[in-house]
Amino acid sequence: MRARSALVYTVLRLAAFLVPFGLMMLLPVMREYYWLSAIFAALIGLSLSTLFLRRPLADMTAGLGERRSRKVTDEDVEDAAAQDVASTRPTD
Repeated sequence: MRARSALVYTVLRLAAFLVPFGLMMLLPVMREYYWLSAIFAALIGLSLSTLFLRRPLADMTAGLGERRSRKVTDEDVEDAAAQDVASTRPTD
């Protein structure tokens, strides 16, 4: 997974929540019921991300799929550790 694609998707999802939440908090009624503003902002953010953030989500999941396909077995880790130990052992 590329860190950039995950960061872009995370920032856009946060913006999709925080912008509607901030706008609703400007209304006097919603300041009193801040929890209702949070629920509405979450629903709006979910809707916006479903509609407009398909490409960043696809990029992020493609990176996760690539990373998952490169499985490292226990034997590979043990072999690499044994080689590290052998290379650091002083020779007489």
